[in-house]
Amino acid sequence: MGKDLLSTTEVAKLLGISRIAVFKQIKAGKIKAKKAGRNFIIHKQDLPFLLEGALSDSKKRQIEESVKKTIKEYGEAIKLLGAE
Repeated sequence: MGKDLLSTTEVAKLLGISRIAVFKQIKAGKIKAKKAGRNFIIHKQDLPFLLEGALSDSKKRQIEESVKKTIKEYGEAIKLLGAE
C-alpha cells in the first residue's frame, strides 16, 4: 500500500487486534475505510488515535512501575481473587 494508505492487515498489526476485529470496527463506524475491490483501505489521516496515541518510553516506564507497585502491595489479594 502507499504511504498514506493502510490495509486491514496493517491496521490490525498496528492496533494489536485481529483483522476480524478491524472489520467489525469498520462496520461499526469506529474506523473510517473505503472499499477497494474485495478489501478495505484506511487512510492514515483517518486514524489520529493510532498515529498520536503511541505511548512514550517514559509513560511505559510509569505503567511498569505502577504494575510492580500494585503487585507488591496487593499481590496476595490478587492471588486469592484469582483462585475463586
